[in-house]
Amino acid sequence: MTRIQSPISVDGVLEELLSRFCPRHSDCTIVPIGHGNINDTYLVKTSAKKFILQRISATVFPKPLHVITNFQKIAAHLERRIGAIAPEWQFARSVLTDQGNLFFRDERGDFWRGQTYLPHKVVTVLNSRQQGYELGRTLGIFHLLVSDMDGETLHDPLPGFHILPQYLEKFDCTREKNSSMEAGSQYCQESIEKHRNKAAILERAKEDGILTKQPIHGDPKIDNFIFNKLGCGVGLIDMDTVSLGLLHYDLGDCLRSCCNRSGEGGGVNREIQFDMEICKAILEGYFLQAGSLFSPSARSYIYDAVLLLTFELGLRFFTDHLVGNRYFKIDFSGENLQRAVIQFRLVEEIEKYESEIRAAAEI
Repeated sequence: MTRIQSPISVDGVLEELLSRFCPRHSDCTIVPIGHGNINDTYLVKTSAKKFILQRISATVFPKPLHVITNFQKIAAHLERRIGAIAPEWQFARSVLTDQGNLFFRDERGDFWRGQTYLPHKVVTVLNSRQQGYELGRTLGIFHLLVSDMDGETLHDPLPGFHILPQYLEKFDCTREKNSSMEAGSQYCQESIEKHRNKAAILERAKEDGILTKQPIHGDPKIDNFIFNKLGCGVGLIDMDTVSLGLLHYDLGDCLRSCCNRSGEGGGVNREIQFDMEICKAILEGYFLQAGSLFSPSARSYIYDAVLLLTFELGLRFFTDHLVGNRYFKIDFSGENLQRAVIQFRLVEEIEKYESEIRAAAEI
């Protein structure tokens, strides 16, 4: 008998999915897991095993097969590399269907895949410098592990991802067709105009050859890091956005997520702070592992990366709000607007620490 511990949106295809991914287990429990804004992810528990079942959002990922094949490539590369560099490293493997396939496509056309479940300590807020150091060290290990991978073999799962000038173009087109008089909208528009002239900094550095591309995670936010019971960082999950990109995208997004102790939600009236001590600890741990991947000139762009990745997310939240919340999932009307306001307020906080961030990046 299948038990669903809380309402989920897969009831119509549930039995077929289970027959594909665990056909010999009639008694299983399914619960939603994680707080992702994109895909629907569930933990399946049977008497014999636990595994992750995930529906890939075709609305967000236009070619779900690219996400699936990228995962296989990155997992195979990590398998070969971890022994010499990070034997304690953990990463998910694919759980195949009863027919040995990497995915199942249901009658609605949705792509489903299975992955091994990695038991881990959930960390949503970094409460100590040591936690920040471990998280930075973990991201550095990942970048080191994939640094020798041929990134050209990876598909681009999200064309234009992290290319800030393109997000600005989309916003400009959207603003012409959609206006908003809601509280917070004016603030968002003013923030966008204030920082518009900085949007191409990373892309110009890439074009000039100062910054170069390599395989990156694409979404190294705090809840995608795996910690063991001792509090040591041992891996990263959610490889959907793995692609060829700038290390600065990952490092900037990581610092954005981890140094905002209040998180992305929770209301716009609360205090927003950028934790500089956590920032220093993350950079210290990161460069201990991946310092060799950065030239002195590349390090000089880390402040820009933190600022612009935060600005980018605010811009994406606000644009999605204007078009009717097509990309990011919401729990209530106006949530993406609220998220945008929080990110733009965080941009203001980051600007206060420019000199300190630049100094920390040069250590």
